[in-house]
Amino acid sequence: MASRLVSDEVEIESRGRSVSRPGHHSGTSRHVPHHPRAPLPPAGPRPRAAARAAICAALVVVTLAAFRGVLSGGFLNYDDNLYVTENAHVRQGLDGGSLAWAFTTTECANWHPLTWLSHMLDVRLFGLDAGKHHLTSLLLHAANAVALFLLLVRMTGALWRSALAACLFAVHPLHVESVAWIAERKDVLSTLFWLLTLAAWLSYLESKTFVRYVLVLGLYALALMAKPMPVTLPFTLLLLDTWPLGRLTLPLRGSYGALAGLLREKAPLFAMAAASCIATFVAQRSGGAVKSLQDFTFAERLGNAVVAYVSYLGKAVWPTALAIFYPHRHVGLLTWAVAGSALLLVGATALALRVAARAPYLTVGWLWYAGTLVPVIGLLQVGGQAMAERYTYVPFIGVFIAVAWGLGDLARGSRLARHVVAGATVAALLPLCAVTRAQVGYWADGAALYEHALAVTSDNWLVHNNLGLVLFKRGKTNEAIAHYTEALRIWPDYAEAHYNLGIALGKAGRRSEAIEHYEQALRLRPDLVEVHYNLGNALLEVGRFAEAINHYDQALRLDPDDGEAHNNLGNALARQGRIPEAIEHYDQALRLDPDSASVHNNLGAALVRQGRLEEAIGHYRQAVRLSPDFAEAHNDLGVALARENRFPEAVEHFQEALRIKPDFDDARANLVKARERLRPRP
Repeated sequence: MASRLVSDEVEIESRGRSVSRPGHHSGTSRHVPHHPRAPLPPAGPRPRAAARAAICAALVVVTLAAFRGVLSGGFLNYDDNLYVTENAHVRQGLDGGSLAWAFTTTECANWHPLTWLSHMLDVRLFGLDAGKHHLTSLLLHAANAVALFLLLVRMTGALWRSALAACLFAVHPLHVESVAWIAERKDVLSTLFWLLTLAAWLSYLESKTFVRYVLVLGLYALALMAKPMPVTLPFTLLLLDTWPLGRLTLPLRGSYGALAGLLREKAPLFAMAAASCIATFVAQRSGGAVKSLQDFTFAERLGNAVVAYVSYLGKAVWPTALAIFYPHRHVGLLTWAVAGSALLLVGATALALRVAARAPYLTVGWLWYAGTLVPVIGLLQVGGQAMAERYTYVPFIGVFIAVAWGLGDLARGSRLARHVVAGATVAALLPLCAVTRAQVGYWADGAALYEHALAVTSDNWLVHNNLGLVLFKRGKTNEAIAHYTEALRIWPDYAEAHYNLGIALGKAGRRSEAIEHYEQALRLRPDLVEVHYNLGNALLEVGRFAEAINHYDQALRLDPDDGEAHNNLGNALARQGRIPEAIEHYDQALRLDPDSASVHNNLGAALVRQGRLEEAIGHYRQAVRLSPDFAEAHNDLGVALARENRFPEAVEHFQEALRIKPDFDDARANLVKARERLRPRP
């Protein structure tokens, strides 16, 4: 009876999908109404194709060099198991059944079919080779850097500023989490379609045809089907209308009519974003994600959001002490940290609006950062994290634009200024690449990643739990127990830690303590099917058969297709002498997993007790065929054959059992008896 582990999951931003059409049109040459044609404003001569191609190649090379360490990483026990390694639908690869599931499931409290399909395609192509899964995410990140560069060049004509912004995006350490975490495939995938949607929008502005608008809607739908973060994309289109497209002037005095027209133009996109928000909230509410691991007051959520805005900027400038999980501190509004952060945010916003006429890129960059963070800043708390680096993947585009164009303006004064700015830029990019490579190194190994997180954070209950999982799987049971215990010291009502501690205590032979922690986990989370299953196992081992049966029944009520629970329930019923019921559950287990040697063996034993020897022998033979080194099955088959007086065959199986397991005393005794029956009588 193998124990099964659970890792905590807190992820989780907004998700969903909707489809809207801009109106009814016949023919492909019809224009979408409401807006005057507005060609993209040239910002100078268009850079030569050779220069653009060279910079694209350089971005790919730099990205692969900074992130190449991800290729040696494995799967994490934090969400990677839910998205890939333990997800039966994903593991079957991309086929008709999995395709239908991807579009109908809200597993992981999200609706993101495109993300599921990308993982399924990886499994179909690469199996469970983690390095290949990482390679897909890395190539998507490199594609995003190139797409961002080409998009900025197309809008502004500024080659080197666009290259700098794209390079910062490509190598910044805060993007490691989005690239190196297989479960965060949705980040890099949705961003690719976000950028493609922007590119399609620019094409639409050049020639306002229905077909081009439909292409925009289609790409936006794909972005939302990968992750709901792009709900802010229509807002970013409005920002781009001010700069660099010049379709709207800031400040808005006297421009409200133009703004209304631009809003009507994007109405279908806003409708899709609103529908996505609703669908995401429903999916997360039904999946239990919106109800956080802990309860947070609105004041705590607002205070944390204000501090997080400033903390992300601090880490953008000085990317140290990065962690996979930052525990929420339950900070209220009346603290110096919140007050100071609020003043900085108000001041930065006021300054950005004040310089809108002279330096519109600063205004757009700042509002892009502040606006695109709104869905994941924690005002609607999902999970127990205070902040997460993956949330900056798109918002930092605004910061990088502001930095690149600001440095460009500083460099325009003189040749000396250009040299100083160029030198400072290189001096900043090289350390960023070095920090990224170092951070990638932590992600290559789960234990190293969690140990680093514990070193740079405090009272990190989730990381203690997940480090315990890693150590337990490596056979370091006592160390795992210590980390589970520490997680429970920090958060006594952490159900998953109680459960995992129960497994570790059971492995250490401390069964009564294990049962106590299983029961505590169920008091906190009665719906945890794995806890019912493993508590049933523990009770079965100590002879509390009636209680074990009750918990197996509970596990099957929550998951009727759990073949292992059917098998172990059959074992408990057999121990109580309820053989017909036991056989029913063994049959159910075989229906779910026809190739389970242990179930065939258990069913054989039950059939023997009913005197159905031929059927029993058939199942024993299946067990040894499926698992040739199954010593117990060879022994049981030998016993059944001996009862049929087929002693030569029985001897063969007893001998095979002893070959596999030389200290198998029952098989040795059975072999002696079988040989005696073969010996000629005087």
